[in-house]
Amino acid sequence: MRIAAVVLAAGRGRRAGGPKALLRVGASSFLERAVSVLSPPAADVVIVVLGHDAARVRSESSLPAETAVVVNAAWEDGMLGSVVAGLDAAEAAGADAILLHPVDHPLVAAATVTRVAEALRAGALVAVPSYGGRRGHPGGFARGAWPALRAAPPAQGARQVLASHPDWIVHVEGDRGCVAGVDTPEDYRRLIGADMIGGS
Repeated sequence: MRIAAVVLAAGRGRRAGGPKALLRVGASSFLERAVSVLSPPAADVVIVVLGHDAARVRSESSLPAETAVVVNAAWEDGMLGSVVAGLDAAEAAGADAILLHPVDHPLVAAATVTRVAEALRAGALVAVPSYGGRRGHPGGFARGAWPALRAAPPAQGARQVLASHPDWIVHVEGDRGCVAGVDTPEDYRRLIGADMIGGS
């Protein structure tokens, strides 16, 4: 099975004060960390979907040369457009499944990503990590689930697919980082605290 990781990094980051892809944890940006943890052997190819201020985000990010970058020109219409752009790129790359990961969850552990990928390779149609009773990221979607992703309501996207098809989902063990997202400056300050970075 060929797996493509799709990093969703197209938003404006209005509540966070700018593109969340460029926020930093230690020496790396959120985008750089996401690409690193999703790179082989977890996934066979990494696709980054940019949108708002795409040229700046690309120029200020140190990404491996093999990283595929696509731009969602309609990023203002919501995240589903970026999901579809990522699916198109994954399909063109010959992928059989995707790992869908929002850039604002930069501290997900490599072990969590590996468990999601392993569940897909074992035959799961959808694989999702959980931590503390909460669903986290990345979500894994095999090719059989892609039509449902493409047809999802723009305001709900992948969440609607998960809600409508609980029988598709294989749950795997996650880590604290898989549920630690950043929407606001307060979220960011909490996330970069030593206890968050050092914990799992």
